[in-house]
Amino acid sequence: MRILKGILMLTLAVCLLIAVSCIIGNENKKAPSREHIADGTTESEPSPGIASPTPAMVSSGQETSPAPDISPSGQEPSEPTPALSSPEQKPSAPAQEANIEPVDYSEIRPNESGDIPIVMFHNFVEDLDSTNDEEFTTSFEAFEELLETLYNEGYRLISMRDFIDHNISVPAGTKPMVFTFDDGSPGQFNLIEENGKLVVNPKSAAGIMIKFSEKHPDFGLKGIFYLNMDKEEKTFEGAGTLKERLEILMSYGFEVGNHSWGHFYFSQAKNREQIYERLGRNQKRLQEIIGGVSFYSLALPHGGKAPEELKDAMIRGEYEGTRYFHETIMAVGSTPSVPSIHKDYNPEYVARIRSQGKVEIKFDLTYWLPNMTRDRMYISDGDPNTVVVPKGKENLIDTGKLNGKKLITY
Repeated sequence: MRILKGILMLTLAVCLLIAVSCIIGNENKKAPSREHIADGTTESEPSPGIASPTPAMVSSGQETSPAPDISPSGQEPSEPTPALSSPEQKPSAPAQEANIEPVDYSEIRPNESGDIPIVMFHNFVEDLDSTNDEEFTTSFEAFEELLETLYNEGYRLISMRDFIDHNISVPAGTKPMVFTFDDGSPGQFNLIEENGKLVVNPKSAAGIMIKFSEKHPDFGLKGIFYLNMDKEEKTFEGAGTLKERLEILMSYGFEVGNHSWGHFYFSQAKNREQIYERLGRNQKRLQEIIGGVSFYSLALPHGGKAPEELKDAMIRGEYEGTRYFHETIMAVGSTPSVPSIHKDYNPEYVARIRSQGKVEIKFDLTYWLPNMTRDRMYISDGDPNTVVVPKGKENLIDTGKLNGKKLITY
């Protein structure tokens, strides 16, 4: 009896252990992982905290292991916040890529349907008293102060190429801006010789921007210079050949644009052939100096538009076997531009804001800075792969121009 009783007790203990194990296993199947609670991803989706394999890793055939989910301090993270389930919790952006941090839309308040200022510069001098031009000349000192002001007010530079393609990659909460420079004057950019080498003159707009970017690399070192190639060696006059000047300018990431042969007033054009020559000849001369480089944007000299029946020649044409195509045609003034994905965007006449000269002119940049209020301007969500707008503004976006980007409202 004593042996039989022992066997029964052992059997009951084993059964109890099996029952407890089954209960625990079922509960684990029901409970999602910590990552799933935090971000709502499925088992097949990587957690935003784990980097995806880079293209190099994929192409080399190397296998990658996900990094452990640890905080910057090296400690295990605290219990994650539950997935969004109530109106009180703040909506956040989805992480489109592993290296793009999700942002809190209600805090950043992005508006990627807002205006983007495109600033137009002309001449730069040391002393404004040395010029009689009151509207189109800026001092180097004023330009340095302007860069500080723009940076502190949250503006960040993008290229004309990125403006056109709406490839806007500036930090969340900041405002994109484009710099344009007309006429190719030496105050904008020129070279000097230093220890037997050609270097950018620090007393030039480009030189000031290069120095500023060393202090604030996140501001961006971008800008497009619209050239009149008939000026030949007078373009960015200084040390070096024109070829060397252009090559060094573009080596910093700056771009060049068409400003016509002879600074032509297109409103006086008589026929297409005249326009073809003024634009195509400018393109041809550029390519004779630097092969493979093309103007893709035109800035209108004097702001003059061609007559309506000739406007197609402003966009594309050919001169002596050289073809041109302008994806944007830039006006002289006098307001911020809508972004290229906006339903009202017109690439054939894109607004620019004139920089301030010796005196303040209505609708110049000094006028606009206090008037470019937050509710009017383009506020970035920090992710070039998404277009984020407040609810009610989605109708301002031309969805046919999204080019695979995801439109998000909040």
